[in-house]
Amino acid sequence: MFKAIIIDKKENNEVVAKLVNLNDDDLPANDVIIEVEYSTLNYKDCLAISNKSPVVRQFPMIPGIDLAGKVINSDVKNFQIGDKVLLNGWGYGEVKWGGLSEHASINSKHLIKIPEKLSSLEAMSIGTAGYTAMLAILEIENKNIDKNDSEILVTGSSGGVGSVAISILSDLGYKVVAATSRLNNKKYLKNLGAKEVIEYKDLLEKKKPLEKERWAAAIDVLGGPILDRICASMKYEGIIAVCGLAADTRFNTTVFPLILRGVSLIGIDSVYKNNKERIIAWDKLNKIYNKDKFLSICKIITLEDAIKYSYDIIDRKVVGRVIIDLKKKDK
Repeated sequence: MFKAIIIDKKENNEVVAKLVNLNDDDLPANDVIIEVEYSTLNYKDCLAISNKSPVVRQFPMIPGIDLAGKVINSDVKNFQIGDKVLLNGWGYGEVKWGGLSEHASINSKHLIKIPEKLSSLEAMSIGTAGYTAMLAILEIENKNIDKNDSEILVTGSSGGVGSVAISILSDLGYKVVAATSRLNNKKYLKNLGAKEVIEYKDLLEKKKPLEKERWAAAIDVLGGPILDRICASMKYEGIIAVCGLAADTRFNTTVFPLILRGVSLIGIDSVYKNNKERIIAWDKLNKIYNKDKFLSICKIITLEDAIKYSYDIIDRKVVGRVIIDLKKKDK
């Protein structure tokens, strides 16, 4: 028997998340069973648990878009019992039972092995947030930006993707500007490596289709009006990596930044990225991993606390990332 969070829909269509006990026989049929050691609470997980957005597309559902742990049963040759593996995306926690469970049944095609230098905890201190940030950073690095004379803007800077992006970019030598709605997090953002911290209102107060060129690159998790204002302030041949919709799914802008400045607007999908590109991103993360820095932005909680923290994250009461410790304890 093992514990898991289950999201289910009642007869009156009310969606409820609760902690339950399950057996392995309850798991869906797949070729690998994982004993989950750590997972994380991503914004998408919080939307699913709180039912603030229709993330879950079939019920009942175990949320959790990522996990790290060890193989305890395998029907395939490329994953052996005891192998340390991780999962990001592929629809888990949305249409497939996910990682907020002590055991998980996973299609082997969706797993990759944890890089040798990383533990399960360290892999989840990176998690989907860090993996997504790295996909965006790889796109930026392809532009060969001059690190000495360029600024990179990061929105959602106090959240998971933003925090990790600032940390990685600063370690790589880039000048990072963090945009936030919470200036009380300025010290936190500076400690991550941000050279400057600005408020969103500083971006929104400008209204012209084209503003003075400032950003060589940007990583945006918000969408909406903020993304429009970023576009207007991009440098010639700048790049914006878009990987979130925390503010709005839509944004209104002009084509001027695209056709007059050659700005590239790149969408970052971390859910269905092929394994070859996933491994490239994780190998890069493995090489630059700063254990003290990554773990410093993480709070570790138990599965029992995950539902409460989901609402706290939605209400923007949490800074950084939340890791869930799922290792079975002796009762």
